[in-house]
Amino acid sequence: MKTIAIIAHDGKKPEMVQFLNGNRDILQHKNIKLIATGTTGSKTEAAGYEVEKLLSGPLGGDAQIAARIAEKKVDMVIFFRDPLDKHPHEPDVYMLMRLCDVHNVPLATNPATAKLLIKGL
Repeated sequence: MKTIAIIAHDGKKPEMVQFLNGNRDILQHKNIKLIATGTTGSKTEAAGYEVEKLLSGPLGGDAQIAARIAEKKVDMVIFFRDPLDKHPHEPDVYMLMRLCDVHNVPLATNPATAKLLIKGL
């Protein structure tokens, strides 16, 4: 089973749902488990996906996903970041991205890269 962590900043949540819906055939026909930070998980669930919801990003959800990356429990991260906005939990975001690099976990921060990663499954 492949575990994919999905995260989206507030301004990117609709884009994440659109991306998931555009790749539903791949995501639902493969042996894939989705995990997500709080609100992203709720929006994903509302779109008809089964997802394990963690805490909201600012409340520690990014750190929870980072911990799972360090434990080798995440195979891929799709994180639609809003690079034009400031976020109070930016240190957690950088930690998560750094751990993806340290543990060689594929990380997509935009739909074009995420599409290539999903097709690689």
